[in-house]
Amino acid sequence: MQFQSKIKVLGMKSNKGSMDNGQQYDSTKVYVETPLDETKGNAKGFAVSEYTLGLSSEFEKFKGLAFPFEATATLEIVTTGKMQKTQMTALVPVAPTKGA
Repeated sequence: MQFQSKIKVLGMKSNKGSMDNGQQYDSTKVYVETPLDETKGNAKGFAVSEYTLGLSSEFEKFKGLAFPFEATATLEIVTTGKMQKTQMTALVPVAPTKGA
């Protein structure tokens, strides 16, 4: 199930290389402002959620932007049959409005 959400991107990090055992890795991590669950009355404010967005080359599209920035993220809920997770499949910065 895919959906879009307006998010605040607080940071991004590209990571590419190989481990000691020769296994390759290549990804971009996106750090997003996420509201804490306030329903129990013991939390308030925001935390940071981490999403993987494609390969390390994705970072190049965003490194020239000023952080934090607003964006529209395409997210997808997937499951293994037992566990559910949310994946980021696309990220498009929202153009700042004049006077902002």
